[in-house]
Amino acid sequence: MTEDTEPKKKNFVLLKEGEDTTEVFQSRQARGAALKAASRGHIEIRLRERGTDRIHVFEGKREKSAAPANRPKWLPAQVWKATVKKLGVEHRKKS
Repeated sequence: MTEDTEPKKKNFVLLKEGEDTTEVFQSRQARGAALKAASRGHIEIRLRERGTDRIHVFEGKREKSAAPANRPKWLPAQVWKATVKKLGVEHRKKS
C-alpha cells in the first residue's frame, strides 16, 4: 500500500473526569487506542476522537501472563496482557 491508500490513523485523547489529559493514543480504531491505555494501567477508559464529537467508552484491565516461548532475550518471562470491553459511544455536547 502506498501512503495515499493506507487507512489513516486517528488520534484519541484520554479523558479524566470529563477533561482532556495530555495522553494521546494513535490508532486506526478506538479499540486499538483503548488497548494501549489499558496496557498502561487505565481501568475506566474514555477516549475522545479528535476532530469529532465522539467519546468512546471502554472498560479495561491488564493481567500478567507468560511470554511466548520464542520471545527475544530482552523480553521478560512475564508480560502484561491488556483486554478491553466497549461500553458504548457518547457524543460531547457542544458549548
